Amino acid sequence: MTVLDDRTTAAMWPAAYPQGYAVVDVETTGLARDDRIVSAAVYRLDAQGNVEDHWYTLVNPERDPGPVWIHGLTSDVLEGAPLFPEIAAEFAERLDGRVLVAHNAMFDWQMIAREYARAESVAPVRQRLCTIALAKELSLPLPNHKLESLAAHFGVVQQRAHNALDDARVLAEAFRPSLHAAAERNVRLPLLECRPLTEWASAPAQPRIGQQSSYRAGSWRPSRKRPPCPYPNPGRYETDKPLKQGMRVAFSGDTSIDRELLEDRTVEAGLHVATSVSRLTSLLVTNDPDSVTSKTAKARSFGTPVVDEAAYTQLLRDVTPADG
Repeated sequence: MTVLDDRTTAAMWPAAYPQGYAVVDVETTGLARDDRIVSAAVYRLDAQGNVEDHWYTLVNPERDPGPVWIHGLTSDVLEGAPLFPEIAAEFAERLDGRVLVAHNAMFDWQMIAREYARAESVAPVRQRLCTIALAKELSLPLPNHKLESLAAHFGVVQQRAHNALDDARVLAEAFRPSLHAAAERNVRLPLLECRPLTEWASAPAQPRIGQQSSYRAGSWRPSRKRPPCPYPNPGRYETDKPLKQGMRVAFSGDTSIDRELLEDRTVEAGLHVATSVSRLTSLLVTNDPDSVTSKTAKARSFGTPVVDEAAYTQLLRDVTPADG
């Protein structure tokens, strides 16, 4: 794949492409709707993806920092950090008039939008671009859609994974050649509208195991029709082996991660979200395997493997490609 060089960029650049980008990464206390941002970074890029400047801040989440073993930010470190309303204006200035670019952009946008809603404001973002979606549009030969795989493909060295500033830098460096490859082929960028969110929780989050505020038993959630999985079902999950694209995954009971987000991550990994358990189901994910539900009962009768949410989210990080 040939990438446009600086001499041909101006002449060949698609006129419909955005005039500027804000490459964003946020680290958070978790993945649910009541979780908070603990750090944020923005790399501003021009129309051709060249870095203009960058910005980074810690944010006091006013609660437990969550998975410190991932982002490394302890309560002591965050205690003196500014609250989100105190950095909201500067953050907005970095985003204003630009397309928000992130790896799994839906998640970053939702976390940012909810923080602005809590601050009784709106982020000045109209469109977002997910680099996972762009990699798929370009048919990049990646083993999976993790940031480290995208970085490795373009020879970008990742120094501190899950550090917002370094993750944003890595993504900015990987986005530029992706953008140029798309421009060379006149690929339509996978831009999506950013709508302000009003769903957020102001109450301090309580310790939760196997439950979350946004998906309780009896709560209403609209059904969402998803496209069929493009990969054949390779069969059941085997303990101590990775998941494989095409596997059918069912969920039962409450989850700490927002259910829709968890299902989105499942689909993005190339897995099939099953609404029921059958003999064809590869895996059941539940935080309460001893509960008496139709799904857990069927899983027991069929011998379907069962894992909890924490184990499943780890498995999602390394999903094996489908057989070619």
